[in-house]
Amino acid sequence: MRRVVFNQKGGVGKTSITTNLAGYSARAGLRTLIIDLDVQGNSSEYLIGPQFYDLEDNVASFFKQQVGMFGKSKDIMDFVYDTPFENLCILPAHPDLASIERELESRHKIYKLRTTLEKVAGEFDRIYIDTPPALNFYSRSALIAADRLLIPFDCDSFSQQALYNLLDAVEEVREDHNENLEVEGIVVNQFQAQSRLPTQLIEQLKAEGLPVLDAYLPSSVKMKESREAQKPMAWYAPSHRLGQAYADLFKLLEPDTAK
Repeated sequence: MRRVVFNQKGGVGKTSITTNLAGYSARAGLRTLIIDLDVQGNSSEYLIGPQFYDLEDNVASFFKQQVGMFGKSKDIMDFVYDTPFENLCILPAHPDLASIERELESRHKIYKLRTTLEKVAGEFDRIYIDTPPALNFYSRSALIAADRLLIPFDCDSFSQQALYNLLDAVEEVREDHNENLEVEGIVVNQFQAQSRLPTQLIEQLKAEGLPVLDAYLPSSVKMKESREAQKPMAWYAPSHRLGQAYADLFKLLEPDTAK
């Protein structure tokens, strides 16, 4: 199963949701891969630190290989690194993603990620794809490659409008490129239970029939601490309310595999 975590609005928690759900997937005994398609490399830095910038083999190198810009011919698994956490691997980002995007678009490589991941389907039980905060070549590649989409939502009116725009864009991608893509759910992030606005917005989305997942992620300084420690919540603070919220979300998504 391949999940993409995407929202065109920045700062809604794509990286936190990607890495922490992947962490609970790995803790459940599933061999799990994170693909970091965001030029900022937040997932990569979260799991392996700033040294990811110095790795020669990365997701940019993988894409360069598709257009003859990378001298060595390598299998996709050669670009994948183990993390310090059992069952959790990563295909790290690199700043070069920005400089090669136009070339990839002009060479019509939008399906390359999907065909490559289909070839390595037996290597991983779950694949999570972190995306940039824009509907560009990389996020479209991820939407085309994925089976399921999780949409982070941070409970403000601006995010609400971005959500509607995103759902329209996803429907277009589904019609044109990936009819099997399923919107698995909207993930409420940075939830503040004592504030009236978040509850009202969530109730409105549910009334409209949108798939809001009933496992909300609270706002907590523990997320910042987790990232500074380079440990997802499944290892950093699993008993904390934020760790428990991620565990609940994973159980909701994976009732047959969650531990």
